[in-house]
Amino acid sequence: MTSTSNEPKFEITASRLFVSWLAEQNASLAFTTYQAGKLFFIGLNERGELAVFNRTLARVMGMAVHGQSLWVATLWQLWRFENALKVGERHGLMDRYYVPQVAYTTGDIDVHDVAVDAAGNPVFVSTLFSCLARPDPQFSFQPLWRPPFISKLAAEDRCHLNGLAMRDGAPGYVTCVAQSDANEGWREHRLDGGIVIDVVANEIVCSGLSMPHSPRWHGGKLWLLNAGSGEFGQVDLASGRFVPVAFCPGFLRGLSFIGNYAVVGLSAQRQNRTFSDLKLDAELVKRGVAARCAVVVIDLKRGDVVHELRLSGVIEELFDTAVIPGARHCGAVGFVSDEIRRTLSLPPDAD
Repeated sequence: MTSTSNEPKFEITASRLFVSWLAEQNASLAFTTYQAGKLFFIGLNERGELAVFNRTLARVMGMAVHGQSLWVATLWQLWRFENALKVGERHGLMDRYYVPQVAYTTGDIDVHDVAVDAAGNPVFVSTLFSCLARPDPQFSFQPLWRPPFISKLAAEDRCHLNGLAMRDGAPGYVTCVAQSDANEGWREHRLDGGIVIDVVANEIVCSGLSMPHSPRWHGGKLWLLNAGSGEFGQVDLASGRFVPVAFCPGFLRGLSFIGNYAVVGLSAQRQNRTFSDLKLDAELVKRGVAARCAVVVIDLKRGDVVHELRLSGVIEELFDTAVIPGARHCGAVGFVSDEIRRTLSLPPDAD
């Protein structure tokens, strides 16, 4: 990624043991930044050094890894990228090379989290319309579910529904910034209006959160990012309490897992009302640290941040993270290069 002389220099810096940890996991990481419109892949090159690859996608947001597929939400489309390489094949030095195969045109419905159900079909959050939805071959989207307090589908971002946790291959839980049924009413409840809703039971199972994001079901527990306080933790479904596990110095969005580790995205704070006057501000001052843009690895057993990939310069905000198991060095074909014309992938039984 290049920058002009007038832009801050972009740099990625890995903590001392990050590279060896990534090698041990036999996986690559991905993260998105809608602020810069970039999808990043983080892996290792043939010398075992950090390998960074990025592609430009307009306002790229949520991701979902499903087998050889990678679903990615952008400004007005939902894309399915497919790995064009067979087992043992390479594209240059890459062992995973994603090609855009299918795109659904949704329009700008502010898609946030994306997931894949047990049948392999995508499900996503339309934050603008306060609902869960699927792509549709005829319409912008097919609504699936909306919170019980949302009276109608309206392009008003009423509760800032943003996160989706799948459980047993189906939508299980969602996060909202507030229980509001008015146009952008959530903005008045950023400090402690956040809730988690059980989609199946259609009821609130946790409240009092501050701008919660990225709920995920992992290891029989419901995890999420309490972004407004900088806390990663889990929801005790029996008591309805949020139990903090680790503090991270940033506004948290993007949660994925590999084994006993969580991968969390951190953003520096925007200088506007939406991201100001949060509990996070006071906590940063108390701990003597500034909010940073980074991807951190948290040990679930100890609750410690054990590795970090810090970003500095032009990129200050991240949205989602993903783990790509079994991949060492990932890349993707560009939309405007000649390479996309020459990249062909045939079925294994093609003569």
